[in-house]
Amino acid sequence: MGERDTAQAMELVRALRDQLREMTRRMARLEDHLDGGAAVRLEAAGLRRDIHEAQRHIDRLERHYGLGRDAQAQPSPPPRRQAR
Repeated sequence: MGERDTAQAMELVRALRDQLREMTRRMARLEDHLDGGAAVRLEAAGLRRDIHEAQRHIDRLERHYGLGRDAQAQPSPPPRRQAR
């Protein structure tokens, strides 16, 4: 993994977090109107799926590129030795 890959991953995580915040706001507004009928419930269910999917992507990227909050607390794995 190069610096460019890590920088791109950081940018993607940033964008996903922005989307996640927006979807969470929309979800909160929908929850206030869940009595609104089937269409509102379907939209809320779709948003829940999208929120969970975005969070899974963020978690994966953070683990893969060491971007997570606790990445500083965890030591980096030792470099692999190449076979001769």
